[in-house]
Amino acid sequence: MKMSTLNEAYQEHPLTLGDIIPIDFSSSFSLPDSHTWSQPIDDDDGFSLKDAGSSPMPTIDLMDPNAKKLITLACEKWGGFHLKNHGIPFAVIQGAEDELQRLFSLPPPQKMKALRSPGGATGYGIPRISPFFSKFMWHEGFTIIGSPSHDVKKLWPNDYQQFCDKMENYQKEMNTLAESLTEMVFDVLEISEEKRKWMGASDLRMALQLNFYPSCPEPSRAMGLAPHTDTSIFTIVHVKESGLQLMKEGKWINVQPPPDTLLVHAGDFLHMMSNGRFCSPLHRVVPTVSKKRCSIAYFYSPPTDYVVSPSVTGDLDAARFRDVTVMEYIGIKAEKFGESLSVISI
Repeated sequence: MKMSTLNEAYQEHPLTLGDIIPIDFSSSFSLPDSHTWSQPIDDDDGFSLKDAGSSPMPTIDLMDPNAKKLITLACEKWGGFHLKNHGIPFAVIQGAEDELQRLFSLPPPQKMKALRSPGGATGYGIPRISPFFSKFMWHEGFTIIGSPSHDVKKLWPNDYQQFCDKMENYQKEMNTLAESLTEMVFDVLEISEEKRKWMGASDLRMALQLNFYPSCPEPSRAMGLAPHTDTSIFTIVHVKESGLQLMKEGKWINVQPPPDTLLVHAGDFLHMMSNGRFCSPLHRVVPTVSKKRCSIAYFYSPPTDYVVSPSVTGDLDAARFRDVTVMEYIGIKAEKFGESLSVISI
């Protein structure tokens, strides 16, 4: 039996072109009604981005002998942490960021050559979560699953190899890091060796999302990326500027990345595997008027035929979620979005 791919999982839930095509941000000198959100961002929950200090989210040194324990505590309390001494060479990170900047600096007609198809999972476009909101986001992105060469050749027919090499190097390094972090939390959750067999497979194709947030004429009335949780075990994000916010105890908390760190946060799959012990944090991105922002998010997940099961270790514990394959959950999230976890709750 042929295993379904991540691309095929998304192909079963096509979008319309209207939910894929970005506006021309370079010529938008005022906020169009299509991108004007009814609730001013700075007024939401009394939170103001400009008044926010550094995030109290913990920073963990991967070389710390207590790293596993600290990661466990951070996943329980926050659903994420900043990671330093992660081992990924600066040149690899900078190389991927340089290529991201090169891509989003292209003229809009050029970027449109790599537009995602309605049934496609890769290429250029606005967030896949757009259909769940009445307004559009101040964001454009480029999704990579596996090799980016198919889509990038449309942008640079004779000069695509540099982009592919740097992004593939970045994916390789991120995969190694994500695998190491996942092994740690799987040890804590007592996930069996049988349930880990998929890890380390050379044919795994994780997802890489390049995000670009143009400077915004009215950031207090716009949304960079609407609130959502991630369909992953871990998401690892390279970002330098503030703008990301996590929901904690009913309030939006500004995440200020310390220098030379990566942001790591749990996704829905780890939340399910931990039987709700680890958070899958609701998060969003707010735009700014003065700066263009970018980020690179790496999503680490099991294969699409993998059965996600809650780890129940105590005699008195009961499973909070039913078993579900990765493929099935992607389908549920494509239809139910924020209600997805409740659909599989017991």
